Amino acid sequence: MDNNSFSKECSFDHIDTIMKYLQPVISIPTFFIGLVLNVLALRVFFSWKKQTETSIYMINLALTDLLLLVSLPLKMYYSTEEQPQLLCKFIEALYFVSMYGSIFIIVCISLDRYLAIRHPLKSKAFRSPRKAIVVCCCIWVIVWLSSIPIYDFHKNDKVRCFHNMSEQAWGIPIILTVEVFGFLIPLTLMVYCTIQIILTLWRRKNQGQKWAEQAAFVWIILANLMVFVVTFTPVHLGIFLQFLVRRNVIVDCIVKQNISLFIQVAMCVANVNCCLDAICYYFATETYPLKQQLFVRDKPKVE
Repeated sequence: MDNNSFSKECSFDHIDTIMKYLQPVISIPTFFIGLVLNVLALRVFFSWKKQTETSIYMINLALTDLLLLVSLPLKMYYSTEEQPQLLCKFIEALYFVSMYGSIFIIVCISLDRYLAIRHPLKSKAFRSPRKAIVVCCCIWVIVWLSSIPIYDFHKNDKVRCFHNMSEQAWGIPIILTVEVFGFLIPLTLMVYCTIQIILTLWRRKNQGQKWAEQAAFVWIILANLMVFVVTFTPVHLGIFLQFLVRRNVIVDCIVKQNISLFIQVAMCVANVNCCLDAICYYFATETYPLKQQLFVRDKPKVE
């Protein structure tokens, strides 16, 4: 999503050279580690004899992460040379569908935790495996339908994938939707749910419940939030900065080059989320001792 060749007076060849070597350094380990971790996560959650809301969300999160991992080799290969327009559009749609599908499911996991811990009795009316399946199906439908505009992001017959997108791709409606609904609202919900969960557990500690048993879970959900912030904030900041470039708010060549490099590196960093999700959310399900409050239904015991 950089502005390669956007300006005749400003060359981005050296940025391409840097990314030619840097992108594989980040993306290849991400692909293999993420593949192993998410396959293992699927195996664990599918092994549960009785599926819970959490296991359903986790299965769908692993699937979105695997979908993004599948798109990584295609992204690396097809972003270096000009390719048929339709092929690039499909790869870009695959990549962004998996990224935002992952974001929305992560938020659903946070909301599910919040309801289970903050409102354990009232939440029974809103939480069930069937409703979790419906929510996940809605997310899949929404992200795929939202990818339709991507098929109008390139005008030339042959293009470099994730490069030289049309003016429509950088229009205010598209960028505003991506930034607000794709990041700011999910981030706000994540922060709110995390704070409320921690406050609720702290109050229970003051009511006599053992804090040591809950402290590990608090650190896990804080880690979930930090992973979300660290992996997804840079790429959305980069999208906003590139939007300013395309709107001619930023015109300095060196600044534009730095933004081009920043957004491409930020996309690589965002991909690392696929590895961290599997680790953080698996340990979250195994750490919290009061599973009857967090998941309503306990994980089946191994005989």
